[in-house]
Amino acid sequence: MTKVRHNVRAVLCDDGHLVFRREWPGGTPYCTTVGGGVEPHDAGLEAALRREVMEEIGATIGPAVEFLTLTEPGERTTVVRHYFRADVLDMDPNRRSGPELDDPDTGDFSAVRVVPEASALAALELQPPELAAYLREHAETWRA
Repeated sequence: MTKVRHNVRAVLCDDGHLVFRREWPGGTPYCTTVGGGVEPHDAGLEAALRREVMEEIGATIGPAVEFLTLTEPGERTTVVRHYFRADVLDMDPNRRSGPELDDPDTGDFSAVRVVPEASALAALELQPPELAAYLREHAETWRA
């Protein structure tokens, strides 16, 4: 029997920019969305998203709207990634917390800001490719 694990990810909008985080574990640097796994104590997907955003970049966010769901089937575990768009209300890296911050193999949790344009997004090496393609096609419509 295959388990299903849910993961929440945020494309954050802040003052006309999209906010991601940089990673490089074991290879070339790339950018990804803020987020992580839904824990049993989370009240739901949005609660998990808010927790992850605070843990990783120290930000609070406004209402979150899911815009994309990607499923990665596996032999033992299928991962369902829920991608949300949300506005950053405030951000203070000093509020970051969580065990991943102490693990050098998980990458850099610094915020990376980019204008919502296809060429700027392409330069980020944004992962996963399905999200990158979606954003290159749609992000310009997200301008504030």
